[in-house]
Amino acid sequence: MFCCARLRSRWPVTKVTLKDVAREAGVGTATVERVLNGRGGVRPETVEKVFVAARRLEYRQSLQVAHRGLIRIEVILVRPETHFYSRLNRAFERIAASLDDSIVVHRTFVREDEPAQFARYIANPTARRSALIVVAPDHVDVVTSVRKAADLGIPVVQIMTRPAPELPYVGIDNYAAGRTAAHYMSGMLAKRPGSFVALCHSGAYENHKERIRGFSAYLAERGSNEHRFIEVMFDLDDEHNAMELLRSALRREPGIIGVYTAGGDNKGIARVIEAGGTELPFWVGHELTAETQDYLRRGIMSIVLDQAPEVQARRSIDLALNRLGLIEVEVSAEPVRFLTITSENL
Repeated sequence: MFCCARLRSRWPVTKVTLKDVAREAGVGTATVERVLNGRGGVRPETVEKVFVAARRLEYRQSLQVAHRGLIRIEVILVRPETHFYSRLNRAFERIAASLDDSIVVHRTFVREDEPAQFARYIANPTARRSALIVVAPDHVDVVTSVRKAADLGIPVVQIMTRPAPELPYVGIDNYAAGRTAAHYMSGMLAKRPGSFVALCHSGAYENHKERIRGFSAYLAERGSNEHRFIEVMFDLDDEHNAMELLRSALRREPGIIGVYTAGGDNKGIARVIEAGGTELPFWVGHELTAETQDYLRRGIMSIVLDQAPEVQARRSIDLALNRLGLIEVEVSAEPVRFLTITSENL
């Protein structure tokens, strides 16, 4: 093997020419020359094509300072006040700082409760984008805009949730996460008859719906006759909504022994459970935070399923760069592995 490597190194490396770059970009050599020498007069879309072709072919001529920030990857996120999206945002920020000057990662927060505005922003960005990474609510207008963006030929990556199943997705297997929650809950409560309830943000996100489907399907297939899954409540990830909904459920059904929070709010649930007495329900929730770590240590929470937003951010950027032809590293299409955290492996 080492011998072959030495033999190959004796052969001269073929020099990439302007014609090669022009052929790869689908433009004329004069256009390539103007772009690579920063002489202007070329549409931004064409400049990007030439730049990407030159990068892909490893054209050795140094690129002009004017081409810094030419590749603009836009990341559209929601709810910056939540711990999960704060982690995701920081992860994108760290990754952006590690990329070369030709690539900019622009992070935008859009209101999830205004789907028409969300859809308009996707369709009418404030600046030209080379690729789009988006947390998309499962609303017909938003999904239509995401699909139209992909139809324009730019790489579109759905992160965390997948309302358009035909487009690339980076995130956990949410159906499996719901089944995992039900698996642990029904197993640990095998000798304790009673009812299970679930809470999530709303029906706005496909990931939450998949978690509830998985939770329900597991209990229907493998659950005990001693357990009943009686209700799904939508708290909009609001602490006070969550508290009132769970309190009302406990008043209606004193036999609730299992609680699954498929969304992001945990503080309100913790307050209700902690005030409930000595025999606490088995509680499975999502996202490892300082709060959920504390709940695990104190025995209020039983299991946390963490979906590793840092891994999702890295993989989505790599996938966008790969689709742009800027890196050749193969990006896994497998779901990101979620972590199962208990008080014993904090």
